[in-house]
Amino acid sequence: MAYDRDERLRHQAFSKRAFLLGAGQFAAFGVLGARMYYLQVLEADQYALQADENRINYRLIAPLRGKIVDRFGGAVATNRENLQVIVIPEETTQLRDTLAKIATVVPLKDSDIDRVMKRAKRQRGFVPITVVENLDWEQFAQISVHGPNLPGVLPQMGATRQYHHGRDLAHVVGYVSSANVDEVDGDPLLLMPGFHIGKNGVEKTHDQELRGQSGTLKVEVNSGGRVIRELDQVPSVPGDETVLTIDLAIQRLIMERLKDEKSASAVVVDVKTGEILASASSPGFDANEFVGGIKTKLWRELNADKHNPLMNKAMRGQYPPGSTFKMVVALAALESGLVDPGDRVRCTGRYRLGNHDFHCWKRRGHGRMDMHNGIKQSCDTYFYDISRKVGVDRIAETANKLGLGQTLGFDIYGAKAGAIPSTGWKRANFGQPWFPGETLVAGIGQGYVLTTPLQLAIMTARIANGGYAVEPHIVRAIGDRNLIPPKVSKIDIKDEHLEIVKRGMFGVVNEPRGTAGRSKIDVNGQLMSGKTGTSQVRRITKAERRRGISKNSQLPWHRRDHALFVCYAPSDAPRYAISVIVEHGGGGSRAAAPVAKDIMLQLLERDPVAQPAYVPPVAAKAMVSEEKPRDRSKRGRKEDRS
Repeated sequence: MAYDRDERLRHQAFSKRAFLLGAGQFAAFGVLGARMYYLQVLEADQYALQADENRINYRLIAPLRGKIVDRFGGAVATNRENLQVIVIPEETTQLRDTLAKIATVVPLKDSDIDRVMKRAKRQRGFVPITVVENLDWEQFAQISVHGPNLPGVLPQMGATRQYHHGRDLAHVVGYVSSANVDEVDGDPLLLMPGFHIGKNGVEKTHDQELRGQSGTLKVEVNSGGRVIRELDQVPSVPGDETVLTIDLAIQRLIMERLKDEKSASAVVVDVKTGEILASASSPGFDANEFVGGIKTKLWRELNADKHNPLMNKAMRGQYPPGSTFKMVVALAALESGLVDPGDRVRCTGRYRLGNHDFHCWKRRGHGRMDMHNGIKQSCDTYFYDISRKVGVDRIAETANKLGLGQTLGFDIYGAKAGAIPSTGWKRANFGQPWFPGETLVAGIGQGYVLTTPLQLAIMTARIANGGYAVEPHIVRAIGDRNLIPPKVSKIDIKDEHLEIVKRGMFGVVNEPRGTAGRSKIDVNGQLMSGKTGTSQVRRITKAERRRGISKNSQLPWHRRDHALFVCYAPSDAPRYAISVIVEHGGGGSRAAAPVAKDIMLQLLERDPVAQPAYVPPVAAKAMVSEEKPRDRSKRGRKEDRS
């Protein structure tokens, strides 16, 4: 009995253990089965997608950058084929060894290898890096053949920017290069090897329109990452074609004319529209050198050049305007009502204020001067007198109306504002009161007064066109958008006062004793009006005078006066305005006026604004599509009436 009871207890214990074990196994297999059902049935679509992602790759297709042409369609910036080799660091076993293998196939310098290695350390491993570019077809084919032995290396056909007039238009158009870390704005295009963005000029101002939109390429790859086939493609959209206001022929002529000067600039504008027909800064540089990164040696040479070839002097150079500022003072005097144009001031060669003498440029004086002769002969004494009567604040107000002391243009990159002083301006900038002697100095365009060549051209245009506030712009059209501004507003300056100043500017060039008489022109009866200017850089010291230095030309180049000239033509129906500044060129009549004369002669003979401008194909198509609905509506109204 005892044996049977023990056997029964053992059987019950075994059955209990077997039940628990079976229940555990059932639960385990149940969980496993449920998990398998969840993964294979409920989540089937998601894992199928992930499997496809391992098998299918999406790649960006970089768009071609939009072309840039001049006002007549002449090529300025286009794209050329660029055969290149890129590497994806995370797909290589040893990056340096891979680069060494590439070097056995195509020329690769140690500096190129170091550049790739440094960049690989600074960025994520999946971001491609350009190893070498601008290969010929034979080199490109060799890399393609060796592809299986070069993991992570991809030969690709890209495009690079080409500037057809790199030196003549470098400051206007700018250049492109790879984006810096600070310039990456979330656009995945910027991470693509060889993709460039605008760094200066029009390329930077209109970078988004020129950049275009990326496309996508859907490809199937094997486990090694090799492309098996293309599955789908969404093509990229090229950037918009951009039409400049620049006349390439005039631009090249000016750059050729200025190459004999150590440092100079010139701006040509249409007085009715504000279109910049030419903007030259000399010496310049070749924009093609910057595409893809400029060589260190050349970069150092350009930066060390004391003539500042990298600086766009036409837009960013700030100079005392000298006597070209006298038209502003004359208009301020007339508008104030404190000065009559017939009032005479006796010039003896100096003007006394307190215990200080202010000298006229003509040591023996001009005699008795009214406003017309004061402008024509550029008498400093006359303008000392009227500026003292009018005051610096009225002068500053008139200068601002004419475009001085402010940033001009909505599409001009990096333009400077210059400086137009006033009593409030000096208090704000220096915490000091304004002194009467400073008004006299400002009255002849010296002292705190600073202007740019662009501003002087616009000032001249606003005087010439009868007081309309034209704004400078350098782009006519982008894609199908016409950027010519609407009709401009009138400046609050009386027409009769503008005419008095314009007659004085006519006398400067065309009447006896005018300071620019040697630059007189006559193209089929079309004459030129203008104003000379000389801005002092530094005075000749007493010690230098004792050594016999008495002339500006005897000073070192960097201490000589700047030469300026502004003008417009034709005098009776103004269309073109020009400003020229020759740095340290001496007198405006001797150095700057002859340059402006040569430019104006070509302008009047060529007459670019009278020629039909280029219209991009997309803009022409848009114009036609806009006209068609109007034609149909007219026909419809005619049929209704009948």
